[in-house]
Amino acid sequence: MRIIFVVGSILSLLVIFIISWFEPEIGWFLLLIVPLIAIGLYDMFQTKHSLRRNFPLIGRGRWFMEFVRPFVRQYFIESDIDGAPVNRMFRSIIYQRAKCSLDTNPYGTKVDTYRQGYEWFAHSLVALQLKDEMFDPRVLIGGTACKKPYSASVLNISAMSFGALSSNAIRALNKGAKIGGFAHNTGEGSVSPFHLENNGDLIWQIGTGYFGCRTEMGLFCKQAYEETVAHESIKMVEIKLSQGAKPGHGGILPAAKNSPTIAKIRGVKPYTIVDSPPAHNAFSTPIEMMGFIQTLRDLSGGKPIGIKLCVGRPSEFIALCKAMVKTGIRPDFITVDGAEGGTGAAPLEFSNSVGMPLRDGLRLVCDVLTGFDLKKDIKVIAVGKVFSGFHIARLLGIGADLCYSARGMMMALGCVQSLICNTNECPTGVATQKENLIKGLVVADKSQRVANFHLETVKAFMQIIAAAGLVETTQVNRGHIFRRVDQTCIKRYDELYPNLTPGCLLRGLYPEYLARDIKEASAESFLPAYYSGSNNKGLTDTQKQ
Repeated sequence: MRIIFVVGSILSLLVIFIISWFEPEIGWFLLLIVPLIAIGLYDMFQTKHSLRRNFPLIGRGRWFMEFVRPFVRQYFIESDIDGAPVNRMFRSIIYQRAKCSLDTNPYGTKVDTYRQGYEWFAHSLVALQLKDEMFDPRVLIGGTACKKPYSASVLNISAMSFGALSSNAIRALNKGAKIGGFAHNTGEGSVSPFHLENNGDLIWQIGTGYFGCRTEMGLFCKQAYEETVAHESIKMVEIKLSQGAKPGHGGILPAAKNSPTIAKIRGVKPYTIVDSPPAHNAFSTPIEMMGFIQTLRDLSGGKPIGIKLCVGRPSEFIALCKAMVKTGIRPDFITVDGAEGGTGAAPLEFSNSVGMPLRDGLRLVCDVLTGFDLKKDIKVIAVGKVFSGFHIARLLGIGADLCYSARGMMMALGCVQSLICNTNECPTGVATQKENLIKGLVVADKSQRVANFHLETVKAFMQIIAAAGLVETTQVNRGHIFRRVDQTCIKRYDELYPNLTPGCLLRGLYPEYLARDIKEASAESFLPAYYSGSNNKGLTDTQKQ
């Protein structure tokens, strides 16, 4: 049918050309009408779309409306606080701070302060005046086994790989990190030349594909790791166990996208399919994972080594802590990602329905570390929709020591939330590999905006804690954050999430919400006891099965 349509179109154009030669006015009219008639006839006889078959030509309007719907909604319909995944209020504050333009809020709050779930930070009648040295709070990362501890900013760039982001986006982020004195996480796509070009501090993330430190078979390669980690810009190494946007989900780099540049960076063969499995093959038990951490630390010359995870089963994280206690090996930091974390492309089910949200996962991680008396040695990094000073304050109140931001930094680069990251058509040159789009992102300008956003956001955070009469980030705790539970009930976070006494879990003092998971957890297995076939006593028949 398509051949008939093409032939018919050519003949129609020929007829129109002949008529136009003798009767120009009629020719122009036919030039407008005949193509529409042809499209309508094609719609009538095609068999793939019933809407177009029943409503020729007019039915095509549906696809046009579907295309423009996100843009119309974002720019003309949604309110300042209703947009998703990032509402206009936060998009605006990111843009304003990145440009160092006016970022104050006129005429009062736009949020409903009486709605269930509204949260706020408690100020003090003895608020403090900020001093210049307070604007750059630092967190020293590195336990007793770490020979090269790193002094990190309280806000850093979250994991985003080259490949997911463009070369200019990576350059701008890293240069911004250099200007502002904060860290840039490479993402699991390895360390690219674009990460190293501006000498900003890097956190090298190693995922299940071991990109940049793998053998041809996809196994961890000590020699390749040792060569890369020796670079002066790499300050820490992060082992990615899972990410919030798609926890427990592996990935495939299609052969078509595996260009020679990306292949060289990732240590794979170009134009081949490369698999990132759901789980690591360098270890299979919590104890083995501690050994892997020690190996990476030794090979790095003593740089901080950490892990990143989105919390799934609490018993699995407890198993990690039991392995830390048993082996005496600890990561220097733990990054907690939330299920609200973002990615350029993830299955809907994983984005919406897999993984624990950040604040719940962060509470659990901090409580379990405290209960095993490990929190004093391990710094906790929180990541998941960090856009403002209050977001940082709330996460530090729960127990984090510092934060990452991904989408906030992308918007500082110029991202307009067009929601086509997975199409390679990003109009701002951030999440694309198309050279004609990448060139629109000017590194010199956008790097300064990244640094500005970081500076102004950290400044806003410090103003919040100064308003509470605090001078150190370590003084922020759960008692500073309040939540409206319902119309008549307000509770502090330390009432909602009571703090554990350091070491209580080592003494068998288990809070009710952790008791079952602690009994299920074992340093010898990630799986709960009744899955691995041991410790079945006291479980139901269904659980044993």
